[in-house]
Amino acid sequence: MEPRPRSFYVLGAFFVLFLLFLYGPTITIGILSFQGESGGLTFPMRGTSVHWFRNLFEQQAVGDIWGSFRRSFALGMMVMVTTVVVSVMGGLAFRKRFAGSGLLFYLIITSLVIPSILISLGVGLMFSQAGLTVHWATSGFGAQLTWTLPFGLLIMFAVFNRFDPSYEEAAHDLGASPWQTLRHVVLPIIAPSLIGVALFGFTLSYDEFARTLLTAGSYNTLPLEIYGMTTNVTTPVLYALGTLTTLFSLLMIGVFLCVTWFATRRRAAMGSDAGSGLV
Repeated sequence: MEPRPRSFYVLGAFFVLFLLFLYGPTITIGILSFQGESGGLTFPMRGTSVHWFRNLFEQQAVGDIWGSFRRSFALGMMVMVTTVVVSVMGGLAFRKRFAGSGLLFYLIITSLVIPSILISLGVGLMFSQAGLTVHWATSGFGAQLTWTLPFGLLIMFAVFNRFDPSYEEAAHDLGASPWQTLRHVVLPIIAPSLIGVALFGFTLSYDEFARTLLTAGSYNTLPLEIYGMTTNVTTPVLYALGTLTTLFSLLMIGVFLCVTWFATRRRAAMGSDAGSGLV
């Protein structure tokens, strides 16, 4: 067996450093969240306990943390559903060229390169000048869609670019209406991609800070509440909150992955059943 070249070890060390840089802060916060009751925000740890997790569930320990969590969750679900629906509609519309399609595409992508804080400022000013209430469920919802919709549309463009139209033609030949073809043929085939768009929509909304900063109104979402806590909370309860929110995010990703796996298995089973029926 030939010895590995020196470049292998150099690149391996670089990769390990990259992983530490990427996950080190999260791991550090997770460790420090188990500080003892007399522990502080830094090392060395003064014992270990779950004191700060218990403290987190006491209403007097922190601000409106659970209210902000409920608002972020509700906003994330709203953004997720809207992103999935609009992305599918946009993907279907862009399957054929139409007047202004190129300009519309670039307008959609432009929102990704505009600084997020300018989006937040612009949406907040627009609502204020129009006499509308600046609120997380209205202006905040609109500002976050400028972030999630381009990602969802790009995914749908890629999906429909590889979509085989012969499935739809076969459904039409069998007498299916356009709605039946969409419901029973197109959507089941692209279901895993829809789950991916939903995951993008929810996670991008759930932890979005800049585009929500000036559009949330009087009630904070979870990222805004955590940012506010950094100025007045000087105990590891902040780390406990960070650990729980990270676990919640991983849980949501796990749920989406399980749903994707189930949908893929179900589609494979339906395909094998159809093949055996033909035999």
